[in-house]
Amino acid sequence: MSSRTPAGSPPDPRGQDRFLEERATSTVKGAGAQPDLEAGVTAIRETVRTLKPRPGVYRMLDARGDVLYVGKARSLKARVANYTQVKALSNRLKRMVSQTRRMEIVVTNSEAEALLLEAQLIKRFRPPYNVLLRDDKSFPFILLRADHAFPRIQKHRGARRAKGNYYGPFASAGAVNVTINALQKLFLLRSCTDSFFARRDRPCLLYQIKRCSAPCVGRIDEAGYAELVAETKEFLSGKSGAVQKKIEVQMAEAAEALDFERAAMLRDRLRAATAIQGSQAINASGVGDADVFALASKGGQIGVQAFFIRGGQNWGHRTFWPTHTAEIDEDEVLADVLLQFYEEVPPPRTILVDRTLPEQDLIGEALCEKAGHGVDISIPQRGTRRKLMAQAQRNAVEALERRLAETGTKAKIMRELAEFLELPEPPQRIEVYDNSHIQGDKALGAMIVAGPDGFVKGQYRKFNIRSAQTNDDFGMMREVFTRRFARALEQDPDREQGGESGVWPDLVLIDGGKGQMSSVKDALEELGIEDVPLIAIAKGPHHGREGREVFHFPDGREKTLPVNSPLLFYLQTLRDEVHRFAIGAHRAKRSRAITASPLDEIPGIGPSRKRALLLHFGTAGKVRAAALDDLKRTPGISEGVAQKIWDFYHPAG
Repeated sequence: MSSRTPAGSPPDPRGQDRFLEERATSTVKGAGAQPDLEAGVTAIRETVRTLKPRPGVYRMLDARGDVLYVGKARSLKARVANYTQVKALSNRLKRMVSQTRRMEIVVTNSEAEALLLEAQLIKRFRPPYNVLLRDDKSFPFILLRADHAFPRIQKHRGARRAKGNYYGPFASAGAVNVTINALQKLFLLRSCTDSFFARRDRPCLLYQIKRCSAPCVGRIDEAGYAELVAETKEFLSGKSGAVQKKIEVQMAEAAEALDFERAAMLRDRLRAATAIQGSQAINASGVGDADVFALASKGGQIGVQAFFIRGGQNWGHRTFWPTHTAEIDEDEVLADVLLQFYEEVPPPRTILVDRTLPEQDLIGEALCEKAGHGVDISIPQRGTRRKLMAQAQRNAVEALERRLAETGTKAKIMRELAEFLELPEPPQRIEVYDNSHIQGDKALGAMIVAGPDGFVKGQYRKFNIRSAQTNDDFGMMREVFTRRFARALEQDPDREQGGESGVWPDLVLIDGGKGQMSSVKDALEELGIEDVPLIAIAKGPHHGREGREVFHFPDGREKTLPVNSPLLFYLQTLRDEVHRFAIGAHRAKRSRAITASPLDEIPGIGPSRKRALLLHFGTAGKVRAAALDDLKRTPGISEGVAQKIWDFYHPAG
């Protein structure tokens, strides 16, 4: 990690993937390596003149203003000056410097603060010369809300704005759902929304199946429910044994009092608690709150296994696959993974790693500053912690071996795809398109993106059909491609971008037949684009039978694949995914239309004011017909807003 390189030696920018290396190399060679390198060094020297020996973060930018690299420094002046010592730079550093045209500097109060800011900017800009922790989804938490007399338990992702207690992270949404279901059986907490809660006049199904105490209809009072909430907090905080013991005592007391119905209910709760404890595949008792990280590497691929332990309970594990790790020390890769991971997730008090990290004390100080409590980073030597680490290491190795095996299979399929579709090389970015509508209603187009590592869901796109006739599939496809590739020409006319940030596909797969192919060809030809590989996939003569797909080429040729071909299965998977995405987007669009109101068109009318108007007048039509004085008398509507509503429905002239 260059930000942790001694100030007197040239920084190592952590590498980048092979594609970016080749692109950078071709850029330097194509323009003449020496002039480009001199231009980069000149730009860096201009920056060095303005710097002081202060801690901070620097960004290297190319001619387009894209961030090439983010680094931190104890002394900005000394660190950045290293890049001007051309003879001491590696070839990779020379390529980076040759692309640099300007720099941006942020001065910080301390090196620890710089380290945190560096991780934040890497997550934001995803520079090609930094190690990147690729993880498109945020981590799920359990939220026990504190903004209601009868708190709700729910799954939560994203910013933690709601008032309450957060427990996590969990490795997956599935792990959260399983845990919440078990907690509902154990503590009978409600999971419904506040609006659903307020409307109930009788218990719902969850009460009948003994997963809720039905506070909505008074089956439990506020004090009794508060006791359940307190027990839940104890259980999730690691005091599960005390909670189980308390339930055992209550069950015995109920049995002695011959209250067999209550005893049976407590027995079911005790079984739920035992089931949660028994489902822990990892014994983490006595560990408290800790994250365990183990790294495995093989064949140029690195995997980092993470176990999440909270309150001595295993809340799941996940494998991370950092990118841009070529020629980077493994301990530096793990350090980068930790910093980027904890940019999103609050650090626990204990972090267990399988190796010494560079600047480990500084990383601990930075995470302590972020968390607001002490953070200990250590290598476990004995006992339960050592066993946990050994298990994490085994999982890391096994996950890496599975990935390498899958990658080998995928690589073979991609080579077969290139051969079948007559492409010069296996595609790195595949775009798949489909339309969705019901008799022309709420029509939209959908695009998904796939690559060698699977679907890239962060780059999926929807296109609301604007100009085409909504019952004309060919016209809709033409509109989608015109808009998508006109924008590509505007953003990157020279097609210099690639990889994660690229806007040009190596292959376009169209769900359809000859008609769709013709429409797409016409749209691209009008834009002057003739070299994007196209293929259309359509059901064959036996319409509706899987395995009889026909592949239509732009020149009119048709091809088929054997029914049991792995390549056919892969292409069907791509088509099925775009179907799923298109149908889901169309369903969401229809749902929004159902709940839409004419009041939504009035500027300045949000949900609260719309609710106030509908409660007062009953319907949107009555709002439209209301007199100005009546609008002014509406609770929650000021005179100025009333005037806006009146003016909207009664424009001058």
